[in-house]
Amino acid sequence: MATTDLDTLERDLLSQVAAASDEAALETVRVSALGKKGSVSDLLKTLGAMTPDERKVRGPQINGLRDRVQGALAGRREALAEAALEARLAAERVDVTLPLREAPDTRGRIHPISQVMEEITAIFADMGFSVAEGPDIETDELNFTALNFPPGHPAREMHDTFFLAPDAQGKRKVLRTHTSPVQIRTMRAKAPPIRVIIPGRTYRHDSDQTHTPMFHQCEGLVIDKAANIANLKWVLEEFARAFFEVEAVKMRFRPSFFPFTEPSAEVDIQCSRKGGEIRFGEGTDWLEVLGCGMVHPNVLRNCGLDPDEVQGFAFGVGLDRIAMLKYGMPDLRPFFEADVRWLDHYGFRPLDVPSLVAGLTA
Repeated sequence: MATTDLDTLERDLLSQVAAASDEAALETVRVSALGKKGSVSDLLKTLGAMTPDERKVRGPQINGLRDRVQGALAGRREALAEAALEARLAAERVDVTLPLREAPDTRGRIHPISQVMEEITAIFADMGFSVAEGPDIETDELNFTALNFPPGHPAREMHDTFFLAPDAQGKRKVLRTHTSPVQIRTMRAKAPPIRVIIPGRTYRHDSDQTHTPMFHQCEGLVIDKAANIANLKWVLEEFARAFFEVEAVKMRFRPSFFPFTEPSAEVDIQCSRKGGEIRFGEGTDWLEVLGCGMVHPNVLRNCGLDPDEVQGFAFGVGLDRIAMLKYGMPDLRPFFEADVRWLDHYGFRPLDVPSLVAGLTA
């Protein structure tokens, strides 16, 4: 075969290799060129019948043709493999920016109020407090009288309190306006020393962006022979530092009035409001977070305790309010609207149990 014929055969074979669309077509080209009866294999067989001089000339030409066809086949095979891999990756592509689909046992969410209750319980349990509970429907005596609310106090009016229909004795129970009745129940049932917190639901006539007819409070009560305002201040500072997860907090106590404590105080905590975001433990602003005071002697007497023998302090904080402050919730009303989308955003994973060791918001 002349050199021009070899060039023509090479161009034909290389074009067939380039045109092969898959492994099967490429294998057909390989067999037609390099198989036992292939065109290049037939040329290699002719070398044995040539003279030494002809072999010196034709041998490199035919072997070179074979090598170039083999190289083209290998290159095309690699290109087809890469194309197949890219097609597979495109078909099986996973968007790694999508959130991981959660397992069924972790798909639910803990409501922020429940989370905050657990956080507060963990904090005060570490300080030796236990949890006390009581009914949502209370007697007038426990909700008002025993707590030193005199007749005619605004809290006894219909526009502030939910009163139930009179019972057979003509007495009207109320939906408790605070969790303080549990303080009375605890002091009447247990001898000092007493250290309890009282988380729970409370009810008042109020409804706007930051108030609802039903809301949540947590009160604390300490009764013993030596409890004083210095102890109260330390307890509240430790609580604020742990709850808001900051190194230190500054607090200020402003004189106030509550019927069941004397002296009474409103407590402000240091904060920063830069950029419309509230940060605690820094800045020069102040934000009211709770009320507190020394238990009024009349309340101690109403519980059968001698104010000359024991004394104590109490404090109360709105759970809904501090949840909003800590987790950046602008409106109170969605807390009670049962919107799953809101709960998915603000809720907590069920297995992330608050702990002072692992972190309240792990």
